[in-house]
Amino acid sequence: MARELEELRKDCATYTEKLERMKSATNHVTPEEKEKVCSEQKLYCKEWRRRKRMATELLEAILEGYPKSKKQFFEEVGIETDEDHNATLPAAV
Repeated sequence: MARELEELRKDCATYTEKLERMKSATNHVTPEEKEKVCSEQKLYCKEWRRRKRMATELLEAILEGYPKSKKQFFEEVGIETDEDHNATLPAAV
């Protein structure tokens, strides 16, 4: 029990020191890192839009000759849309 208590105190001291270092730092993310992350997010959002548009166009072309509704087609094929999961593109940064 005493050994475990000592280990927990050491862990606590380590975490306290780490927290103090984080609090004392004024800039956690460099401008280069921030720019890299922002540019990657823009790229991924652009790809998401492009792929969604391609899929929508493809499905619309299939549905032109399909006798049932779009909803019924999606259920039969097993397609889940962004709207089904309330997924939205992030706002432009």
